[in-house]
Amino acid sequence: MSDPREPLVNFEPQHEFFVGIDSDGCIFDSMEIKHKECFIPNIIKHWNLQCVSKYARQVAEFVNLYSKDRGVNRWPALIKVFDLLSERTEVQARGANIPEAKPIRDFIASGVPLDNKNIQALIDKTGDPVLQQAMAWSNAVNASIADLVENVPTFPCVRESLTRLQTKADLLVVSQTPTEALVREWQEHAIDKYVRLICGQEMGTKTEHLELAAKGHYAPDKILMIGDAPGDLKAARANQARFYPINPGNEEASWQRFHDEAIDKFLSGEYDDRYEKTLVDEFQTYLPELPPWKR
Repeated sequence: MSDPREPLVNFEPQHEFFVGIDSDGCIFDSMEIKHKECFIPNIIKHWNLQCVSKYARQVAEFVNLYSKDRGVNRWPALIKVFDLLSERTEVQARGANIPEAKPIRDFIASGVPLDNKNIQALIDKTGDPVLQQAMAWSNAVNASIADLVENVPTFPCVRESLTRLQTKADLLVVSQTPTEALVREWQEHAIDKYVRLICGQEMGTKTEHLELAAKGHYAPDKILMIGDAPGDLKAARANQARFYPINPGNEEASWQRFHDEAIDKFLSGEYDDRYEKTLVDEFQTYLPELPPWKR
């Protein structure tokens, strides 16, 4: 069986610069529709949270869209939803049975890529009913996304930015979305031609994507990660790379600034600590750590 990370391991630079780019919420305005219409209804249905649906929706939206956990892989995000729900007095008062989901926690801690293929391997090995429930939920999410999410265009200035970068840098999609969905979405809008590789959750974490493809192959100040979530910043920091934030809720202005200003600074060697800090400090104000019901 071939290693899904092999394309990253064998990646060879063609340019002096490297740019990793997140997809959902960064290239495409797809976070809201995917979570509110696909993930969250299936969380309520498949984890039997109908009796606390109002709170489940509120918690899941906070975790996946409006907090510092935005953009995290679906499995740690699901556990965070369960944990925050179980703490709420309103949920406790209704006697809701919030899953403890230990097999999912063990799966997350195992260190394997957090995708359906590895969940299925565990099911085949153990027959665990919680993992079977988890797989049913994840498959339902994927089916909902395939059925519903289309005609979601790129943000303004994305295509123009990719065009400018393509002749100067090696571009990779760095995401925790399943690769099949990424390829479908990038092809739908004919922007897959700008990137050399599309890396989804099957190929490891975002940190691992950058480490395998870029670290040691390019000078640190010539590696840039573009993203809309703290996990993107974390992946950049782990690889001593630069970071450019797409601010949630203010994506159009972020891309305009990237196109008009940041690209030139990056390619000319002027994307220094001071400039990056100004951008990151602003980015940090957009996503809180505490949910509104705890503030």
